[in-house]
Amino acid sequence: MIAVFGCNNPQHKPALTTSTPEPVVYRGLYSFGPEVKSFKDCKTGQEFWAADSSAKLELGYSQMNFEKPYEPVYVEVEGRKVKSGADGAASEFDSTMVVTKVVKMTRDIPKDMCN
Repeated sequence: MIAVFGCNNPQHKPALTTSTPEPVVYRGLYSFGPEVKSFKDCKTGQEFWAADSSAKLELGYSQMNFEKPYEPVYVEVEGRKVKSGADGAASEFDSTMVVTKVVKMTRDIPKDMCN
């Protein structure tokens, strides 16, 4: 006969770990048109292809009713940077900004943040 006993200390709980990193907020200029969807990081000046997984970036831009495409707007977005693929328009950029959430979008470009 084998008996197994165990103890449980309800005051000692293991720390919860997540494999998903905290979202990063990027501030920059977004331009949209028939050929290009780009994001220019205000902090680094680096330009990225913009992939809108939030489905809000392109929608918000189109609702601003610009007369011409490619007019830049200031955005604050949550997202992640990934290596661009080898095919398509995104291949012209080293990296792609995958936008997961639009925090802010405005025509007013802050002069002290984005030049």
